[in-house]
Amino acid sequence: MCGAVSTVHSPAYADFIADSKASIDLRNYYFNRDFRQSGAAQSKAEEWAQGFVLRYESGFTPGAIGVGLDALGMLGVKLDSSPSRTGTGLLVTDRDGRAQDEYSKLGLTAKLRVAQSTLKAGTLMPKLPVAMYNDTRLLPQTFRGAWLNSVELSNTTFDLGRLDRINLRNSTDNEPMTVFNGAARNIRVGRQASSERFDFAGVTYRWTPTLNTAYHYGALDGIYRQHYLTLSHKLALTERQSLTSDIRWARSLDEGGSNVENSALGAMFTYSAIGHSVGLGYQRMSGATGFANLNGTDAYLINLVQINDFGNQDERSWQLRYDYNFTALGIPGLTFMTRYLSGDEVTVHNRAQAGKEWERDTELAYVIQSGALKNLAVKWKNASTRSNFASDIDENRLIVSYSLAIW
Repeated sequence: MCGAVSTVHSPAYADFIADSKASIDLRNYYFNRDFRQSGAAQSKAEEWAQGFVLRYESGFTPGAIGVGLDALGMLGVKLDSSPSRTGTGLLVTDRDGRAQDEYSKLGLTAKLRVAQSTLKAGTLMPKLPVAMYNDTRLLPQTFRGAWLNSVELSNTTFDLGRLDRINLRNSTDNEPMTVFNGAARNIRVGRQASSERFDFAGVTYRWTPTLNTAYHYGALDGIYRQHYLTLSHKLALTERQSLTSDIRWARSLDEGGSNVENSALGAMFTYSAIGHSVGLGYQRMSGATGFANLNGTDAYLINLVQINDFGNQDERSWQLRYDYNFTALGIPGLTFMTRYLSGDEVTVHNRAQAGKEWERDTELAYVIQSGALKNLAVKWKNASTRSNFASDIDENRLIVSYSLAIW
């Protein structure tokens, strides 16, 4: 009888187990931010930490409705910190100003699959224009909620979901969501400062292998709602030359008691040839406030870079970027990037003078291509920003990362 039960149930879980995969990501992160202000309460933020991210993704049970389960385990370990140097976003800081020696979090996601549609509920990491999870520090930021993704129609992707909590990159708590309000976003939220519901929907259509358009909608209940249109296209000029276009437009409005009202237009055009890439970007904010996005997430803006996103009220900004891939010189895995951005016409409350700022970034990265240390990556990121309405900053980040497939 036991043998009969085993025979019946084993095939039901065969795909669940056979199609599963697990990996561990290691990230060693040194962060140094110098505020360059003699009168500042804290002259710099500097910490060093080690992160571990264990990922497990199951397959689906067979049948009309497939069932699966994903798990995400994260651990951050302090290597160096001090109460006078916290605030890097790498570590959890206690009320006494000291960074915790370690912190951990666990995320579970149940999933159902019907034909070409998948419903996930639990820990989510969306990468949509209206909700972009942040992975720029030691551990990634996550959400809690439900998300339906469907590709039933040819060349079309549908997304629909609701988020009710956010877990910030250096936190272990699932918290209500708020709107980001930077140095000159000039957003007022009234009595409702946070929300427990963010609804989103979107459709992406692939016209050709090189042309995509999309519309996405997001609404943080009681605070703001947003419409987002995007277009991406890659034009092959010759066998080794191309022109890439990335155009984005967003309209953000109040949803209840806030004053959110913003239109954001951005465009980036990149010419690539034989390892070289040169990009030129333009971004324009207009309206009664700056750009609206969920606090703790990445703003999906053309000029979102290492420190700033240039999304302040009325800000006009441009970007010049250069990339080089050393594969063209026979050194695969080595890449270089540098860019310069300048913004002006910022509306700064209680000041007659318009705000202006600039940022300069440089990145050098190498990924080992073979041998025992294959896929070990080393990246150095340097940035400087100057502003007449926010902090002047010089910043360096050194990141060593490694991803290992367990099965």
